[in-house]
Amino acid sequence: MKKEIHPDYHFIEVKMTDGSTFKVRSTWGKEGDTLSLDIDPTVHPAWTGGNSRLLDAGGRVSKFKKKYEGLGF
Repeated sequence: MKKEIHPDYHFIEVKMTDGSTFKVRSTWGKEGDTLSLDIDPTVHPAWTGGNSRLLDAGGRVSKFKKKYEGLGF
């Protein structure tokens, strides 16, 4: 390998949403840094099989319903 053209490859600690941690090698951060995840396989619906529901707090669905409420569908 050529010198000084490759990123530093070192160990970091990854912290899952449940608080568990594990060590991996990465180019992210510096040696010994901790990467805290917001979403990981323990909570993401794609891996847990959870159902996503449409939550609309005054967004597009509510706006559509209000616009066409008088048509009597």
